[in-house]
Amino acid sequence: MKKVYFILILLINLSLGNAQIYEIGVFGGGSNFIGDVGSTKFIAPNEIAIGGLIRWNRSPRHSFRASVIYTTMFADDNLSSDPRREQRGYYFSAKTLEISTGIEFTFLDFNLHSGDFIFTPYIYTGISMLSHRNFYYVNNTFILGKSNSNAFGIPIALGAKFTLTEHLIFGMEIAARYTFSDEIDGSLPDSEELNSLKFGNINNNDWYVFSGFTLTYTFGRNPCFCIY
Repeated sequence: MKKVYFILILLINLSLGNAQIYEIGVFGGGSNFIGDVGSTKFIAPNEIAIGGLIRWNRSPRHSFRASVIYTTMFADDNLSSDPRREQRGYYFSAKTLEISTGIEFTFLDFNLHSGDFIFTPYIYTGISMLSHRNFYYVNNTFILGKSNSNAFGIPIALGAKFTLTEHLIFGMEIAARYTFSDEIDGSLPDSEELNSLKFGNINNNDWYVFSGFTLTYTFGRNPCFCIY
């Protein structure tokens, strides 16, 4: 049994010996919602979005990534270019918290222990979960519900990043989230008793977009990038 423990500890130490470079940092920017309420412009940030992220750089071309972002989702029919929405006059403002995890691919090698200035565009995708408060509309009046729902989705991000110093990396990205939910804007109330209050296109799910900047700090041993 002692030999088994010794082998396990040895394998763990060997794994840590080949440890990758990690990153931890912050995200700051804006958010905008695309659904059955408000403007349908794809990139039109109207609320502040802040959060944090971590990366595990598994190779010079891909990283595993996770993030947490807090924002207030806001939409107003009066800001829409659709005359029908302008006449209807719905709006909402809801605090949300998103957790996302996935994989990031770089178009160029991003070898953090080269010691040189590095720049690369990248794409990111994975899975996201947005926690939001339920609400609905009665006679054009916004009614806040008592329960919360989670909207799962697929993040689709395009960005670019470069090294500021040996340990600081700055990035810019636009990240759309396609969700599997039509409840974020209250157009599909989360209760069978409120089915009569449905509105909008029930065949189109909700989207939201984060646009902003990242600043991360790198740490960990110089990696031995191996085939994974």
